[in-house]
Amino acid sequence: MTTVLIADDQPMQRFGFRMLLESQDDMTVVGEAGNGLEALSLVQQHRPDVALMDIRMPLLDGIEATRRIVKAGARTRVLIVTTFDLDRYAYDGLRAGASGFLVKDALPEELLSGIRAVAGGDAVVAPSLTRRLLDAYVQHLPAVPGGPATLDARIASLTEREREILTVIGQGWSNTEIAERLHLAESTVKTHVTRILAKTGSRDRVQAVILAYDTHLVIAA
Repeated sequence: MTTVLIADDQPMQRFGFRMLLESQDDMTVVGEAGNGLEALSLVQQHRPDVALMDIRMPLLDGIEATRRIVKAGARTRVLIVTTFDLDRYAYDGLRAGASGFLVKDALPEELLSGIRAVAGGDAVVAPSLTRRLLDAYVQHLPAVPGGPATLDARIASLTEREREILTVIGQGWSNTEIAERLHLAESTVKTHVTRILAKTGSRDRVQAVILAYDTHLVIAA
């Protein structure tokens, strides 16, 4: 059973999410929060598998709430649900530690599969959408002290092959594309990705992509 917390300042939005999630045999809603501070309190109280997190909320926004949840080492994974075309802070939410994002007008099955993916330790954002997101918000990337990616300890810990794979992950390649283009078995690619996540301390593939951009291993066009 996947436990879910809903954090959104719109009561009707929370009601809709609850109705959808509780129609599933493998999901249960453990709480609802109308602001970021309440979301933090409920995460500490219930330790849900997934927190559906809106960005624009009173008292504490979803980005800062996500950052605090991740910093506290909570087992809860955050799935940001926002309006991509309007919300300029989706990228910041991912950098804060969210495991992905969905738009609020996503189809019900997309939201459900997204929750299941995040609960299972995967990232919701598909490689093509990851690239679109980063391209759209690349102007928010901070300057990297110390120069090139090779000076970053997380990148320096990687083997040459792992660094190559992290680079193409940052360019939006899927595991299948990496296997085909680098002439590797897909199982080998998955092993490399697992090691990359472990060595760099990335929670999931989305965080690894952001790391590639943050350290200038990948340079946006």
